[in-house]
Amino acid sequence: MPISKSAYTIFSRHLSSLPKLPRIPFKYKQRAIEEAQQAVTDYLHYTKSIPFAYADHISRNSLYNLFNLISNVGVPYKTSNFSKSIVRFLRYHPINEFEFFFESIGIHYSEVSKFLPANKFFFSEDGSVFSAACALSGFGFPWNMLGRLYKEEVLIFSKSCEEITSKLCGFKNDYGFSNDTVIGVCFAFPHVLLVEDDELFDDLKRVFVDFDLVSCAEGYVDSWYEICRKIRLFYDLGCEKGTLGELVGENKRIFVDYSEEVLAQKVEFFCRFGVRNVDVALLLLKCPEILSFDLETRVISVEGLFRHFGLSAKETKSISEKYPYILGRNKLANLPHVMRAANLQDWFIDKIRNGNHQLLGNYALSNSNEDFDQEFRDGLERIQSSKLRLHTMKKLTFLHGIGYGENAFTMKTLAHLHGTSSELQERFDCLLHCGIEFSKVCRMIRLTPKVMNQSPETIEQKVNFLCQDMGASLDYLDMFPTFLCFDLEYRIKPRYRFHMWLTDKGLSTINYSIASMVATSEKSFITRIHGIHPAAPKLWLESFLCKRTSNNC
Repeated sequence: MPISKSAYTIFSRHLSSLPKLPRIPFKYKQRAIEEAQQAVTDYLHYTKSIPFAYADHISRNSLYNLFNLISNVGVPYKTSNFSKSIVRFLRYHPINEFEFFFESIGIHYSEVSKFLPANKFFFSEDGSVFSAACALSGFGFPWNMLGRLYKEEVLIFSKSCEEITSKLCGFKNDYGFSNDTVIGVCFAFPHVLLVEDDELFDDLKRVFVDFDLVSCAEGYVDSWYEICRKIRLFYDLGCEKGTLGELVGENKRIFVDYSEEVLAQKVEFFCRFGVRNVDVALLLLKCPEILSFDLETRVISVEGLFRHFGLSAKETKSISEKYPYILGRNKLANLPHVMRAANLQDWFIDKIRNGNHQLLGNYALSNSNEDFDQEFRDGLERIQSSKLRLHTMKKLTFLHGIGYGENAFTMKTLAHLHGTSSELQERFDCLLHCGIEFSKVCRMIRLTPKVMNQSPETIEQKVNFLCQDMGASLDYLDMFPTFLCFDLEYRIKPRYRFHMWLTDKGLSTINYSIASMVATSEKSFITRIHGIHPAAPKLWLESFLCKRTSNNC
């Protein structure tokens, strides 16, 4: 069977990554590929005694190796004898059958070398992988998709034909599945070909047979594979096998009507609230209407959304006073971080779980001017007319993404942030990784934006010194976020160690706060330690103060 024009067209888009065929005019390249494919098929079938169907699978799905072969033949293309040239070449230059095989089962040619057996070139030297592939293909597995099984569970291909066939027929007979259903299950859950997983199959039988998902699904392999991948998503999120059959069966339309992309988008949206993955999975199964909501493009008024979800005017005012930077408009896509920026994520998720999810679907701005902030708009116009508008807009998008709304506070904070949006995100993530709560990081940025103008490594070093060496908790940064703006080597460490030395020597009986130690100006610091002991300033300057011209502190 020749390579179809559609398949060749797809591959021709990637010709730059394939071996060059300088001796073959472009108009003959497709014909040359087809003749090479036929020659390899005949070679594998007649010379190597491989059944014709499998020889054809291998040659037809190994375009890169076919290009390589044609390139190695190295003769100008002539319609009359090109096929003969390839046959003659194969007679004296046997191909590496494993190279062709692994590409043909769907492993990208750039990865094939990782899977080749050492010092083996022919199936006659080790036929187990090929035999397993034949058994799977004989059951109905698409040949060019077998690489997915190989990459995820390579041990499947060490099984005998009898073992594989017995396993597959067992699934079909024991659970009443069709061949296509069994294949879809195996692609999504390859481990079932190696180990027993009764709980998984109990769930799948409950969904496919008892709840009759079979009648809703298109009966071919790709359809079942897609359905099973969607079901696997919920297991990957933490749902226990053996417990999902009823819930998935009752909401079977989820797995037919919605694409994997939609499921993944909704999972990602709700995971950004900081809730457990398994809780997100159960929420989507119990409230499947959420999957039809537009959670990306709509615009919200933060105060309007609070009112829509039942917060009183007093509650809204209290939140607005404590977290003013979240106010104004924002994209609904940023809602999870808006809630986390105000430490309201648990309240919001509880609202959604307790039957109020429709409020998320039917929310809309009350009018076009709701929560319109003129100061923010003026600042936005200045950005749009500046030379650095793209750079600045990306930083503004970063602030909206962590929950900052369209308000004057956001514009004032933006003016103090340095670096690219990706660098700002790395620094923000670093603060979270250090253990600081999301809302506290947002508040810290509002109070001390310069915290964000240093590398993640520097931030982490300062936080570690605060907690491990100085014995303070992360809560101290709520009171004194500016701590993270002082130089660790030239300010924080020397002053802290000098105070500890004074205390250890009994020269100082006052327990100074960290802010008092670090934030005091150099002149006031010298005056203070002089009051402790007249010789203290000299000792400080000579023994503790780290000079920036020195190599070490």
